[in-house]
This record gives sequence, structure tokens and C-alpha cells, in this order.
Amino acid sequence: MENEFYRHYKERAVPALRERHKYKNVHQIPRVDKVVINTSVGSQTDLKQAMEEAKTELALITGQQPAETRSKKSIANFKLRKDQVIGAKVTLRGDRMYEFLERLIKAALPRIRDFRGVSPRCFDGHGNYTLGVTDQTIFPEVELDKIKRNIGFDVTIVTTARTDEEAKSLLSELGMPFADRAKKLATASPSEGGPAGQAQAA
Repeated sequence: MENEFYRHYKERAVPALRERHKYKNVHQIPRVDKVVINTSVGSQTDLKQAMEEAKTELALITGQQPAETRSKKSIANFKLRKDQVIGAKVTLRGDRMYEFLERLIKAALPRIRDFRGVSPRCFDGHGNYTLGVTDQTIFPEVELDKIKRNIGFDVTIVTTARTDEEAKSLLSELGMPFADRAKKLATASPSEGGPAGQAQAA
């Protein structure tokens, strides 16, 4: 059965992107290639216990078993040894990737207190977007009474877009609530589809 979020991409996002950027070939239209979620526990004193908890939380949120990440070199000031386990990561593709994005955009982000949108300045110059999550409890799968510590992690959305502008268009069509987009809608006139216009239309 085809993922609903992927169907939204094919049926709505693709035509909208093609119209906006005037793509001549369907293969030029950007898509999400993979999503990488990674966390670091290197600063924790009880490293082994923190590592197990981080892996359990990531597996619960993503539905996939995380891989351990290790340090590439020794740094004496940080008491870091080469090849020491310092974190965990999950790389999602296909259906699991789209399922995670749907939960992130539609369920998790709106649960952030005083949420006003994600920053539009977190692109890397190559069409990839990284979002920092400071608290795993925004995901509905996490049971509050079982949490022993907050585990922050980064979510990197890797796209096939050639520019940040194209990547932002792609993520916007998928529903990513960028802060500047929300502000633009709030200040738009009724004729441009602002709140007054939306209320009138309703």
C-alpha cells in the first residue's frame, strides 16, 4: 500500500514544483533522498547507560534500530579517545522516511510550546536541511513516565535539489512550517489569502 505522504508528494507537490520552477524534465523535480537522525551522548558521565537510552528512544521514534557512531580522533581536553562510542544515528529511506516526515511535520512540531515555525536559515547550501530537536517528548510515541533524561538530536533532510531555494520549495509543499512563511501569511491582505481572507472564504 502506497504511503499517504508520498502520494501527496506525487499528486500535489510535484505539479506545484514543476509550475513554480518551470522544470522541463520530470527528473529535475527535487525529492527527499533520505533522512538522517543523529544524537550525541559523549558529554554524559554515565556514557554506557546514556547510550542505551538514546538508542532505545531513537528506535522508538524512527521504527529502525540505530547504529553507533564513534569518534575519529583523540582529544585530550575533552577526555575523548579515538574510536570511542559517542552517539547513535538512524538513516531512513523509502516508506519509513515518508512516515517519519509525516509524523514530524504533522504531529511532533506542532506540539512544541510556543511554536512559531522552523528557521528557514538551516540549509547547507546544497539543498539539505537540518533541524535541531531538543526534547524527544514532542513525538507521540514517547511515553513521558518512562523518560529518564532529555535526548536532543538533529534531523537532516537530504534532498536532490540543486539549490537551497528549490529545497525550501520542496519542503514547503510537503508542509514544513517555515517561520517566514507563517509570518507572510499573517501579514497578507485578504485578497492574498491572509487570515481575514481565509475567514471570509470560510
